[in-house]
Amino acid sequence: MWTGLPPGLLRMRRLLLVVWLGLLTLAAGVLPALFLAPLWAALALLPLALLAWGWVMLGRNWRSWRYAERADDLLISRGVLWREETVVPYGRMQLVEVTSGPVERHFGLASVQLHTAAAATDATIPGLDPAEAERLRDRLTELGEARSAGL
Repeated sequence: MWTGLPPGLLRMRRLLLVVWLGLLTLAAGVLPALFLAPLWAALALLPLALLAWGWVMLGRNWRSWRYAERADDLLISRGVLWREETVVPYGRMQLVEVTSGPVERHFGLASVQLHTAAAATDATIPGLDPAEAERLRDRLTELGEARSAGL
């Protein structure tokens, strides 16, 4: 059964988009209008258009992320235009870590990163609730140890 990402990740990414493109919109609209001519304030429309486009794209990208815990492996699916599905066998996992940067911590989010012997199958599940990230880490570690021991 597939599990989607919590909405906190989408809120965080959209807020960052609004902050950065909002500042760019102000700079592109106010500064040219003050120093050149009021007509130059129309330059603010470009960052506003990018903001609207980015808002929609972030929603589509967030909805594309999902993961599924199966009997022998973990599936991670993502992508809108180029769909990518990663299968990580429990017995191949070498390290499962939970990370949370300052912005993620502020929004109450954490990421689970899976490391395997093959660099191509390393995978990350971003934007999880910290309790869910820790539960997933513990479960994957337990299953990984059992599968690598041949149990």
